[in-house]
Amino acid sequence: MTDVDVPESHPRYESLLTRHRIEEGVEKGITSRQGLIAQGRGEAFDYLLGEETIPSADRAERVAAARLLLAERPVLSVNGNVAALVPGEMVELATVVDADIEVNLFNRTKQRMEAIAAHLRDHGADEVKGLTADARIPGLDHERAKVDADGIHAADVVLVPLEDGDRATALAEMGKSEIVIDLNPRSRSAEAAAVPLVDNIIRAVPNITRHAREMADADAEILREHVERFDPSEALADAEQRIRDGDLA
Repeated sequence: MTDVDVPESHPRYESLLTRHRIEEGVEKGITSRQGLIAQGRGEAFDYLLGEETIPSADRAERVAAARLLLAERPVLSVNGNVAALVPGEMVELATVVDADIEVNLFNRTKQRMEAIAAHLRDHGADEVKGLTADARIPGLDHERAKVDADGIHAADVVLVPLEDGDRATALAEMGKSEIVIDLNPRSRSAEAAAVPLVDNIIRAVPNITRHAREMADADAEILREHVERFDPSEALADAEQRIRDGDLA
């Protein structure tokens, strides 16, 4: 955790802490400067949601856990902001659901890729994919198209937090089941997802892990029931209504 001089009693403690984590990520070469802008946009939506996990998001996080547990080849995609904000939490989730971790960047350089992979290993990851980049996502002409053949390209379920819409759409067109963490319920990423999680990543990832631990020994039929009953459009509509009707302090 970033060492910042902000008391936990401060009403904006979590928000200020995440900002410092992103700043530190930029200093370490993990996060791009554009990531600072993306963080600010996400904070605005989180504020409108009351800076809490709303009930529909928690239900979606339970479904996300069920999908990951049912998956044959689950992969957790990590970009710079994700690596800065929840590196240990992503490693823990990968362990619980037996998923691979793969680094995927829009502003991709060899130095950033290696820095993020090393950062994830420092937080407990045994293996980090993404550096081989021996396959491509069809329909994309930028750096996020580069993926590992035995990673995202071969995955059946992909967790794509803090995603850009064109890759989310392209992955859906490949037949991937996507779990997308995005605080904007109207984003292309969220709308392309099989399971959209309208929640802050610092809450969403631990919540998925908690649900996965609770359901680790559940029968596959029960897990499939959670998945089949879930309506992504309903989850997005509920989050949007919360934003419209929210009573903010």
